Parts: sequence; structure tokens; C-alpha cells
Amino acid sequence: MSFLTLDLNLLRVFDAVMTEQNLTRAAGHLAMTQPAVSNAIKRLRESLGDELLIRTAYGVKPTPRAETLWPSVRSALASLEAAVAPETFDVSKAHATFRMAMADATAAFWLPSLMRSIEREAPGVNVRMMPLTTREPRPMLLRGDIDLAVGFFPGVAAQLSSDVGSPIRHERLYSGHYVCVMRRDHPLAKGELTLDNYCAANHLLVSFSGRAHGLVDEALAQLQRERRILLTVNQFFTAGKVVANSDLITVLPRHLIASTGMTDALVSKDLPFTLPAVHLDMLWHERDARSPAHKWLRQHLEGMNTVAQRLAPGTSPKNDTY
Repeated sequence: MSFLTLDLNLLRVFDAVMTEQNLTRAAGHLAMTQPAVSNAIKRLRESLGDELLIRTAYGVKPTPRAETLWPSVRSALASLEAAVAPETFDVSKAHATFRMAMADATAAFWLPSLMRSIEREAPGVNVRMMPLTTREPRPMLLRGDIDLAVGFFPGVAAQLSSDVGSPIRHERLYSGHYVCVMRRDHPLAKGELTLDNYCAANHLLVSFSGRAHGLVDEALAQLQRERRILLTVNQFFTAGKVVANSDLITVLPRHLIASTGMTDALVSKDLPFTLPAVHLDMLWHERDARSPAHKWLRQHLEGMNTVAQRLAPGTSPKNDTY
């Protein structure tokens, strides 16, 4: 294959298919028909002597050669785009609709400030909140169901940091820690919370899936202890309401206690065992990485770090992007 005879338009198609990991969505992004996209990939395969993309039940899977090639293609196309179409963005004149997925407490924490900024700076921007019922939002981003996910997604960041071919981008907003939460006049509210008292209490677990097992139970198992989970709920607001009006205790990220709306009725105690830090991560798709409006949205959320630290002493900002 000679570079002089290579049709560079094929690289645009290759980039779109790698980004979307789906021929139909890539065709829509490129304003082409799916047969035209398939034909372009076929021509690139013949030029490079590699299969590049293998069809699967969920779209296409890149070959090792494609994964190696894509970062260079992506970088070159981004440089060309910046050269021929310099970025100009006036947020006051922008018209965009963002579909975001967050848990209820996370949304309660972030959205008031975001709405104030939109009303003040970006009257043409709209936000549509989508239900988040999983700790794994990547399929929603890959399908194009949402534009941004914010929340605690255990293990996702580590996977993304080692998967250079993933079209999902990630930024850690900040890290905090878990505390035990109960009503202010709870029998355990005074004095040190011991492991025996903790395990003897009745517990509430916030679980998106309804599964009555979580990080706390894994930590207790290491100590050969267990607890009784009397109730699972899928909303932090509900958790705060129930705990404030019962003898149940729960474990929440410290920064989300205020989002329950029950701060005055609740008290937090240090846990009598160690849990991993809780991270708030922001995930988005490569297709939106260079969108000026999407950048404005992400930059606003990044700016909430100082607010998070003020509401939750002990959190620490993280700005690692993968």
C-alpha cells in the first residue's frame, strides 16, 4: 500500500466507526448510508491488508491493528479539524440539549448550580435527566442514549485507563469517603460506634439493582462479620427520609448527606472498619469530546470541585483524564 494512493476520506470513515463501534450510528454521524460506510471500510481493509473491524451482535469489534492505528488517525484528524475550522463558541448563542444520567442525590447536588449557570449564561441550552439504574453507564453512552454520566462507577476508571482503544472518556471530579448515618436521637448516636453495635443494628442499603449486598458487606466478610439489611431502596432521598424516621442506619458518601434533604435530622459517625474511597467520575463518549457546548458543560461540572469540598470536608479533587 502506498500512502500517495490512499484515499484519506477512508480514514474519516474509519474514525467514525471506531468512535461509534456501530456502522449504522457511524453512517448517521457522517451523513452517509450504511452500505457506503461498509464499502469504505472494505476499501480500507484492502489498502491496509487487515480486517480492521469484525462484526459482532452489538456492532463491530476492532482488531489489534485497528486499535493500534486509531489513536494516530484520531490525533491527525483532530489537528486538521482545528486547523481548518478554528473553534469559536459563544455559549450565550448556543442551542443544545444534553441528556445526563445521575443518581438522585448526585443530581440534587449538581443541578441547582448548573441551572443557575444555564439561566445566566446559556439560555439556549436544555438538560434532560435520564434514570441511572446501574453502576455501569458505558452501554448507555455507546448506544447514544445519554451524553454524560456522573456518579460512582466502581472499577470503570481503572478499566478505561488500561483500555486505550475505548471510545469512552473519563475524568475524576473528586474523591470522598463513606460514613454511617442515623437519626440524631438514635441509640447509637452518642459515643463511639463499635463494630459489635454496628453489626447488631438494622440496616438500610441504597442499591440500584435491589441486590442486598454491597461494599460494606464485602468489608464485613473480611472481618468474618455480617449485618442484617432490613430494607433496600434505590434513591438517596428515600434513604434519608427512612433513616431520619426509624432506627435503621445506613452508609452514605459524606458529600451526599446534604442531598437527602434531611441534614438537620441526621448525624454521621465514622465507620468501625475501613472502606475504599468513593469517587465521583464523569464519563462521556469520544464523539462529544471536541464539541464546544459539551466542553462548556464538562468545565462547569469540573468547577464544582470547590463546592464539593466545602459541603464535604475530607474530599479531594482529582483531575485525571483517561
